[in-house]
Amino acid sequence: MHDALSAVETAMVAIRRSQTRRALARSGPTGGVDPAVFDVVDAVEGLGDRATVMAVAAALDVAQPRASKLVAAAVEAGWLRREADQADGRRSLLVRTAAGLALSERVHAARRARFAAATAGWPPADLDRFAQLLTRFVAGLTETAADRH
Repeated sequence: MHDALSAVETAMVAIRRSQTRRALARSGPTGGVDPAVFDVVDAVEGLGDRATVMAVAAALDVAQPRASKLVAAAVEAGWLRREADQADGRRSLLVRTAAGLALSERVHAARRARFAAATAGWPPADLDRFAQLLTRFVAGLTETAADRH
């Protein structure tokens, strides 16, 4: 078990290093968009109709002032817009614009192409099992992170 956990640790460190903002910017899936600003667009997509500045801050694990600055940049760039929350007029919800939706689709396509290249030649059953295990692993990481807060 220790060897397996060491292998997981090594693989995760390698993934983290290859997924730095600089590496993402060099690979170009965000099309010149500041990767930190794209992270906001990505977070808003994941949050759905619960996307607020505070929710983005939590999703990105940044302080609220940093999230506000990033959200403002995404709004100014035209990727997001603010809408009044119909349930609470004091609160603004964040929504992707048509340009933000197109950006998300472009990045999803680039990511999937990279994943397809990395798994080229894998039998479909291996890819299915990997997807199941990775999803389960990420859920476990998310649960343990939530337990710490």
